[in-house]
Amino acid sequence: MSLLSLFISAFISSTLFPGGSELGLIYLAQQQDIALWLLILVASAGNTLGGMTSWGLGRLLAVRYPAKILKKPSHQKALHRLERYGSALLLLSWLPLIGDPLCVAAGWLRINVCLSLIFIGLGKTLRYLFVIYLFS
Repeated sequence: MSLLSLFISAFISSTLFPGGSELGLIYLAQQQDIALWLLILVASAGNTLGGMTSWGLGRLLAVRYPAKILKKPSHQKALHRLERYGSALLLLSWLPLIGDPLCVAAGWLRINVCLSLIFIGLGKTLRYLFVIYLFS
């Protein structure tokens, strides 16, 4: 596995497609011929770019399906939470099953792109740091 394949794996696993970039990160970390900071940087960049791609898809969806069309109470409750906590909630974008839809919802609600990038990137980087910590 190379740095490019780690980046691609991290990107794909951060979109709505399943993936397992953590395994690639652990494998490359155990090879000890690539600096850990570089592995974390590459994996975080790919994963963050994937999250921002999901944000962009959400932004495109907002043109066709504005937020006001949600009528179910459960949808309204989820919408209210995301609007209330805003971009800080994107720190949870690394979580399986909810992270990717969270990025889409943030774009759909037009949460600030710069703040979204910061919080998505921070959350995903912290996850990779934790993975390295656990397996080193």
